[in-house]
Amino acid sequence: MDEQLNTVEQKVVLKRTIGFFSAVNFIFAVILGTGIFVSPGAVLLLSQLNVGVSLMIWTACGIISMIGALCYAELGTTFPSSGGEYYYIKRGLGPIPAYIFLWTAVIFLRPAVITVQALMFAEYTTQPFFPGCSSPEAVKKVTAISVILIVGIINCMSTKWIIVAQNVFTVLKMAALGAIALCGLVQLGMGKTQNFHRAFEGNVPNISQIGEAFYQGMFAFGGWNVLNYVVEEIKDPSKNIPRSVVAAMCAVIAFYLLVNISYLTVLTPKELISSAAVSVTWADRMIPSWAWIIPVSVALSIFGSLNGGMFMLGRLNYAGSKEGHLPSIISMLHVRHLTPAPAMMISTLIGCIFVIPSDLLSLTNYFSFCSWLLVGLTCISLIVLRFREPNLERPYKVFLPLAFIVVGVSAFLVLAPIIQTPKVQYFYALLFMFSSIIIYIPFVHFKLKIPYFDKVTCYLQLLLEVSPTDMFEDSKTE
Repeated sequence: MDEQLNTVEQKVVLKRTIGFFSAVNFIFAVILGTGIFVSPGAVLLLSQLNVGVSLMIWTACGIISMIGALCYAELGTTFPSSGGEYYYIKRGLGPIPAYIFLWTAVIFLRPAVITVQALMFAEYTTQPFFPGCSSPEAVKKVTAISVILIVGIINCMSTKWIIVAQNVFTVLKMAALGAIALCGLVQLGMGKTQNFHRAFEGNVPNISQIGEAFYQGMFAFGGWNVLNYVVEEIKDPSKNIPRSVVAAMCAVIAFYLLVNISYLTVLTPKELISSAAVSVTWADRMIPSWAWIIPVSVALSIFGSLNGGMFMLGRLNYAGSKEGHLPSIISMLHVRHLTPAPAMMISTLIGCIFVIPSDLLSLTNYFSFCSWLLVGLTCISLIVLRFREPNLERPYKVFLPLAFIVVGVSAFLVLAPIIQTPKVQYFYALLFMFSSIIIYIPFVHFKLKIPYFDKVTCYLQLLLEVSPTDMFEDSKTE
């Protein structure tokens, strides 16, 4: 594929390079991070060691994620613009809620997730060099910053490289999870079913515990909305988005259930919840001579998720700038690589800054409810648009009651932590979200201009070799 500027049409646009297989791999790459390797113990613990309830929660989390992804599929095929929730909230609920989302996601939520992934990658990759003790903080931070820079550079250079990298890492991750699942099936065939004989006996978790278990499970399914950030780069999005969502989510649910079953064929529920990294404990017990494969697989999984997360954040910055909510330089594309290089640079810089003060990461727990607030607002936007613009062309329409289900689940996951354990940090998170109004009113609503800002933009445009985009034009794959 030639990623050069189209000299015939003279248009600078994102190229449609993502087909069905790559779209499925993108969903896999983002979802299959660290969650399935570390969350099963937490879900089982919050399920009161009730194996049956635990597996039901995993299944329910997968189904809810698929329903949410199908709701997003309607929005993505109806409005084929990169930017995900930001664009849909702006269309359905107006510019102020959209700007609050953009502010929260770009400044804190998405960079914090990327930073956590980078630090976890650093933890797994540096630990072998420091046997018997923890890796020094300085080493982990340097490694985390390095991997963020590497991923950022790759995203700036070529979308094709990103797709190839995602496909490769996804195949490797699926191979690792497939091996764990296959071993579990073999163990079941050998009669290792003692943990499933009385799966639903024992204590039943209360509503509070079920809510917390759902948080852990939904964390492992996080990333099901990735295709909505790359709609402008998907071939035939009206067909490929719904098909990719269904295929990918069905496979992820099956993988997660089989992997959990595999863990329980080797470990007792008490052993599973006492393990800090259940996949590593499973490997030590099941394949001791090849146990090193699991930490390597976890590192590859984190790298793939980090890559996908950076890709998403860059497109979010790009879309926000195209709508006039961020500086115009961020919406420009590199004239030779046709990638949103300025948007990726901003994302990379914020991610690197977040690595330095580790105490900032403690706030990420209190921002987790914000992500579900944004999901709820997005599905409310879908419902509003159905009634406000009924004649709008919708290549794919989701069964509308499913959107109400997602709104209800989002409301529960937003309110549950605040009601269960009210803390001042939740107030700080909300205060941070609404502080965006201070920026929105003068610079977006009244379009206040900063002196010499246009000149700075011009110099940056020349320096970075970027050009404004031709909005909403379909690009051609050569």
